[in-house]
Amino acid sequence: MNTVLLDFNTRAKEVNDYFIFLESLEKQTTKLAFLDTPGKYKIKSIDPELAKTLKANGFLLLYNLVESTMRNAIEAIFEEFKNKAISFDQLKPEIKLIVLQNLKNRSPKKLYLTINQLSTDIITATFDREKLFSGNVDARLIKEIAEKYGFSYQTDFAKTKNGQNLVVIKSNRNDLAHGIKSFEEVGRDKTIEELLKIKEEALEYLRQILENIRDDLDNEEYLELPTVNP
Repeated sequence: MNTVLLDFNTRAKEVNDYFIFLESLEKQTTKLAFLDTPGKYKIKSIDPELAKTLKANGFLLLYNLVESTMRNAIEAIFEEFKNKAISFDQLKPEIKLIVLQNLKNRSPKKLYLTINQLSTDIITATFDREKLFSGNVDARLIKEIAEKYGFSYQTDFAKTKNGQNLVVIKSNRNDLAHGIKSFEEVGRDKTIEELLKIKEEALEYLRQILENIRDDLDNEEYLELPTVNP
């Protein structure tokens, strides 16, 4: 999880840098320079239509961060199982169900080539990171994932709004990706101040979810509790 957190921080900085640049263009503290005549530049404010496109592009950056972060986090959970040689029998029932569902979706011929010790290899051999998400990650889905894997989905509401803006990010990203709305349409609906607020709350929500997953792994909450005899 430390690697996942480092990757998240790197990607979050890229997003922050983009929004800082976008805000400076909107407030005209940064302007564009165009070559007017040889050796001479003409300073211009950003075109309003271009500003809308740049704001809409912010949703693409944010959603990319959301989905990649959750994909990396789930992969880290399975890496934990592999590194600690956790067997299927050791897992809590909820995660056993995940492994069995993964098994259902994999080709037996491919699994046969990758499994040596069935009780341990079946966990990671059935995992396919590419099939985890497809433009569908929001706070509701993250809550469902948390309930299945057993980590907490609770965050500081004052800072994160419990990820409620992730559905806004997802919806706008999908509208752009599928051509339902133009960049101009998406960009005109949000001010730069609203975008900055969405960005800050989304980043903090993801950060706290990652910390919850790290705590879960550190405490080995994925293991089935031993049966206590009466």
